Amino acid sequence: MARKPQFAPQFSEASAGFAGLFTPTPMAEEAPPPGHLGHRARMRARLLNAGPDSLLDHEMLEMLLFQALPRRDTKPIARALLTRFGSFANAIAAPVRELTEVEGMGEAGAAALKTVHGAALRLMRAEIRDQPVLNNWDRLIAYLNAALARDSIEQFRLLFLDSKNRLIADEAQARGTVNHTPVYPREVVKRALELQATALILVHNHPSGDPTPSRADIEMTREVKAAASVLGIALHDHLIVGNGRHLSFRREGLL
Repeated sequence: MARKPQFAPQFSEASAGFAGLFTPTPMAEEAPPPGHLGHRARMRARLLNAGPDSLLDHEMLEMLLFQALPRRDTKPIARALLTRFGSFANAIAAPVRELTEVEGMGEAGAAALKTVHGAALRLMRAEIRDQPVLNNWDRLIAYLNAALARDSIEQFRLLFLDSKNRLIADEAQARGTVNHTPVYPREVVKRALELQATALILVHNHPSGDPTPSRADIEMTREVKAAASVLGIALHDHLIVGNGRHLSFRREGLL
């Protein structure tokens, strides 16, 4: 039987060069990414090495937006946020609708800022949860200011306390308009009974920034106090939060 001819592969210089494209080569050290990507890397290094205080307000906003907007240069967006809202705190506390009106933000950017705002409030709430609220008044006021002072809509909140005046729950009962929130004493007392609370603190904000109570505020407070006292639930205070100011009904002799 005749043997089949054997054909040896023939390699020209051209084919050898083509094959070389697939030959592994030692990895060179990665060069710093260009443009805004390099800026991100430097900012991240500064944050990790020197801490958050090393970053300016617009840089903090940039950092927050990096993950939400990976393909965007976030510096102009951060500066637009500061121009519109005036400060880092005002920006993260701004309503979602207003945040998404800033060019380049979108829902992803707004969600990033609201996540940080929510995390900050949870941290502040944790610091007052396991201690008697009445003995940590400054921390309580700081928390309420962070939660309510920048809200453009009036919001009514209830702080439910146990027999040792520790915080059981902080709940938003209602949101209203820029100057009115409907409050129903029966619903307030019902919720207190459900949580087995023995005391209450009423809280609402005045978007105008002026914490002076209206006649309706005073009358509603008296109605809640009367309804709660029938069931042995104490009303410790009613706090009105303005923009950097607050008013205590108890200190003003209105309770």
